This record gives sequence, C-alpha cells and structure tokens, in this order.
Amino acid sequence: MTENDDIRVPQKDPFEEYIKVRDPEKRELGYAWHTAIGLQSVDGLTTSEYLRETAQKNIEGELSLPKAQELIAAYYRTGRKNESPRTAEADIVSSRIAAILSEKGFTLSPAQYLSIHKRLFEGVFDHAGKMRDYNITKAEWVLDGDTVTYGGFQELRATLEYDISTEREFDYSGLSMEKIIKHLATFISSLWQIHVFGEGNTRATAVFFILYLRSLGFDVTNDTFAKNAWYFRNAMVRANYTNLRKGVRETTEYLELFLSNLLMGESNALQNRSMHIGGDLAKQDSYTSKQDFETPKQDSDTAKQDFDLFVKAGLSVKSANNAVKLYQRFGFDRPFGRSDIIELLGITRSPSSELINKLLSVDAIEPAEQGRGKYCFNKSFFSSI
Repeated sequence: MTENDDIRVPQKDPFEEYIKVRDPEKRELGYAWHTAIGLQSVDGLTTSEYLRETAQKNIEGELSLPKAQELIAAYYRTGRKNESPRTAEADIVSSRIAAILSEKGFTLSPAQYLSIHKRLFEGVFDHAGKMRDYNITKAEWVLDGDTVTYGGFQELRATLEYDISTEREFDYSGLSMEKIIKHLATFISSLWQIHVFGEGNTRATAVFFILYLRSLGFDVTNDTFAKNAWYFRNAMVRANYTNLRKGVRETTEYLELFLSNLLMGESNALQNRSMHIGGDLAKQDSYTSKQDFETPKQDSDTAKQDFDLFVKAGLSVKSANNAVKLYQRFGFDRPFGRSDIIELLGITRSPSSELINKLLSVDAIEPAEQGRGKYCFNKSFFSSI
C-alpha cells in the first residue's frame, strides 16, 4: 500500500465541464454521466472510451438517452474481446445510473431502493434487486484490513423498513443546515450499513441518496460524487466501525464534510488517508500528535493575556478562544492557511474564512510571503500587551 491519498482515483472523464454550462439540459445530462462514471470507482472500475464517446453524443443531442443505452448494451452483446467483463459492468451500469438520475420521480421506500438496485444490475448480477441470504464481511483498506459489521441476513427486510420509515417520519423544520447534514449523514450511513445486497450496495445507495436529496429540494448537480466516490464509501465505513481496543469509534464527521461540499458548496479537503485507522498512516498521525504534545505551550497566564487582547480588539469570546489556539500552534514563525484552521479547530470552510476575516480586520494577522492564502500573526498587534 502506498501513501498516496486516493488509491482509487476516479477516471478522468470529459463531462466535468458540462456541469458548468448554461444550457440546463446539457448541464443535467453532463452531471448525470459525470456522476455515473465517477461512482464506478467505489469498486475499482473504469469505463471504456466507447462509453464516453456515446455519452458525449447523448449530451450534445446526437443521441437520445435510451438510444445511447441501447448502443452500449449492443456493444457488449457482440462479445468485445478488447474489453474486460468489469469494463462491461462499468459501462452498462454507468448508462443506467445516468438514465435514473435524469428522471424526476422518487419515493422514499424500500421498494424504490430495491428497484434501483435491480435496474442498475439486471443482467450483470444474478441477485439484482434481491436481498442477500447469507452474512458477509469485507476487508477494508481504511480499517487496516478489518471489516464493518453488516446487517444479519435474517433481519435485512425488517431493518431496511425500519430505517426508511423512521426517515419518512423525521421532521426537518426548524433545523440548521449543520443539524440537517448531521442527520442525513446518520441516515445514509445506517442505510448503507445494512448492506442489503451481495454486491453493488454503494452504487445503489448513492443513486437512492441523490434522488432523495433532490426530493428534499437540494441541488446536487455538482462534481462531489463524481470526484469523491471512494471517499464517500470510506466515510460510510468509518461511520459504522468501532474498535475500542484500537481507540476507534464510529463517526459521521467525514461524511459530514462530504455533504457540506455537496449541499453547501464548501471546499473541505476530502482525503482518504485522513480516515485510515492504522498502519504507517496511523503511525505518522501518532508521531505528529506526540510532537504537538511535546511542543512547549504558553502558560495559562500568558494565554489569558492573549485572550484578553483579542477580546479588547473586538473579537467575540468564541473567536478569541480560537485565535489563542491558532497563536499557540503557529506563533509568529509558522504561516497557516484555511486548511490548517479547519484541521486544528475542527470547523468547516465557511467559519474558518470568517475567522480569518475577523483576525485581518483587527490586524491580528497579515498575509504571509510564503504564498497566496497563507497568513501569519502580526507582531505589532501583540506589542500592546
């Protein structure tokens, strides 16, 4: 295993630019194909050049979507020796995802969930649309080879019906976006954990979730799923894994970052390596934490002085506390940027940008010379202590 962040990088496709065009029909089709192709990376699959050429013709209006699907299916009926069975799977399933995402109807129900799996994988898997009748385990890279505990096959239907009926009854009124995102992360990770099907769970769940989000009024026509499909899967793995012996607890924090990008247009860094629980990556994190722990910190009196100075300058108590944490970590000599603030304080992009603006407004920080988007604390601000 290398230390590269994304082991399975979604194959570059030509549809990314279509989701930025003004033509709404091209934009929606471009999004559907871009997402469909990107989702294949959750199972390490890539699509063929023929699929991409056919999809582009569909977006440009040269082919209807049903005709594009027909051509792709016919392409593999001829027994293409130059394409692997897994490429055939990626192409066929991609065309079906694009078709489903181009439709408007949706019902939050177990029947809809099962139907999506059947439509995606009919003729690909013998069990398309059918619940598994055996228990499963899957070794996960992000869990250092361990597995999530998936739903027992005897209770699959009851668990599926319970999760979806509970979600149907949930009242979103009056909730902040932060709470909405947290709830959605909990719902979709729980639905995925059931793992109703023998194969194809993540792709079916992603399509079901996208349709559900649209039914709630969200515009999800961006490239978050297309570019971060494997991150989405790993985030659901981490949301369903606890190992107290290793000090690991289930958390939806990674899924919430993903959803903040998807639903709010934030730019949180979505790094698979950040979710890895062991191996060299964990050792690196442990070493970094040890370094941080052993770094001399200001004593409490000095920290209080700094806090009082930030408050006197006009910052709120919360912002002053965050400013002290930043100053303790970076001091005068270490430039920092938005990503550093997000990591240190555990906040999202928008609040981190707001904190930067507040610190700039009182001259507590200034742009650093080491690059755009980097800042350092202003020594003259502290000279009044």
